[in-house]
Amino acid sequence: MKFRTRLLITSIMIIIVPLLLMAATFMGIGIYMVNSEQEFEISGKDYASFTYTLETYNEITEDIITEVKEQLRINPAIIEDADYLEEINSNLAGNSSYIIIRKNDKIYYAGNPEAAKKIFTQLPEYRSDVSGSKRGYYYNDLKKLVKQLDFNFVDGSEGSFFIVTKVSSLISKKMLWDMMLAVILILIITSIILTQWIQKGVFIPIDELNKAMQNIAEGNFEYRLSSDGKGEIGELYRNYEDMRLRLKESIDEKIEHEKQNRELISNISHDLKTPITAVKGYVEGIMDGVADTPEKMDKYIKTIYNKANDMDRLINELTLYSRIDNNRIPYNFHRINVAEYFSDCVEDVGLDLESKNIKLNYEDLVSPDTQIIADPEQLKRVIDNIIGNSVKYMDKENGVIDIRILDEVDSIRVEIEDNGKGIAAKDLPNIFERFYRTDASRNSSQGGSGIGLSIVKKIIEDHGGYIWATSKEQEGTCMHFVIRKYKEPEKEEVKDV
Repeated sequence: MKFRTRLLITSIMIIIVPLLLMAATFMGIGIYMVNSEQEFEISGKDYASFTYTLETYNEITEDIITEVKEQLRINPAIIEDADYLEEINSNLAGNSSYIIIRKNDKIYYAGNPEAAKKIFTQLPEYRSDVSGSKRGYYYNDLKKLVKQLDFNFVDGSEGSFFIVTKVSSLISKKMLWDMMLAVILILIITSIILTQWIQKGVFIPIDELNKAMQNIAEGNFEYRLSSDGKGEIGELYRNYEDMRLRLKESIDEKIEHEKQNRELISNISHDLKTPITAVKGYVEGIMDGVADTPEKMDKYIKTIYNKANDMDRLINELTLYSRIDNNRIPYNFHRINVAEYFSDCVEDVGLDLESKNIKLNYEDLVSPDTQIIADPEQLKRVIDNIIGNSVKYMDKENGVIDIRILDEVDSIRVEIEDNGKGIAAKDLPNIFERFYRTDASRNSSQGGSGIGLSIVKKIIEDHGGYIWATSKEQEGTCMHFVIRKYKEPEKEEVKDV
């Protein structure tokens, strides 16, 4: 859920929930008032202004009515005792009430003479109701509640004892405290509901996200956050997961890259050490006079020259690898004829293979006018690297390397196959990865930088082609790569108008 929606719902709940709870509270109070009303007779009722429960009014006055009734039974003359009446009136004053004593149709005693004159003519008649001791009258226009007790004076005159209570003052302290408590409870309940909702929907997810970010800061990229939620929180969780995965991938790549660099340095150091040791040995032989014949001297110099070439090749590979790693291989693309180009390449490598007792077979099955767009120098590097690998891992006395150029309609496919020791099936998917070696032991005769085929793959892909290998152990390996043909753009026909 979005924050805006959540805040809107919160604002509505702050208004609606307290209103609903207060409505339920006052409804309960109203039901209680209606139930308590059944014990009373109400004259001229107007419930809009009737703010106090009749039960409470009854509690205020009934004790006094009962006491007065008991005193009249014991001593009928006590009602004529002014001190006794003053005492009763004083006790009622705290409840905004006063008493009126009526003898026949005149006021005998009034606790509040001015107020008594206003209501006296409206007081119920003597014996107007015989339903029992609990009788109540409400005068809407005067906002007064009246409780009545009829009796007879000592001289036999009809008398009535009235307790008059001012309705506007009937809200007792208990009622105020109850209402205040109800409002406080309503606000507390509303606050708890909203707090829990906000905490569950906002604060807990944010705490989880904070914890996740702390794990990221500490280098722990395995701490995951999963959420199917919608809105900003769900989107935030998904963005965190994307960030975590990218950081993890970046760190893993960095670690792998550092590992590969260390391996490269180790490989280059090893491969440079071998020819340098040989060069030093042959130079010392010349200096010590071991090469004492022209033949030996010529052999030593050629060996030194070959070893220097090996070192130059390794350094060139390292330089090229650095360019590959930064996508800075220099290309100079040309439109070249396939037949002519590969014939030259075969002629160039054939002499070197012949000196190593390896037979080279060449077969061109494409049209003589077939052309491709390629960088001749970099494509030659591809062929040299592949053939160099074949020579390096050739384990047969009579080695054979076949080069075939095949027509693939829109492309040409070049196959370079040898009869060497082959590549194990488990190693075949990895041979184009940087620094990967099928021969982990790295003996000096078959050592290398481990980046030759990765360079080959990069160059072929930059030409818009692709490369793969097939191999069988002890039978040989075949490298295949495909490059698209060059096609002349079709000329639009010009129509005469």
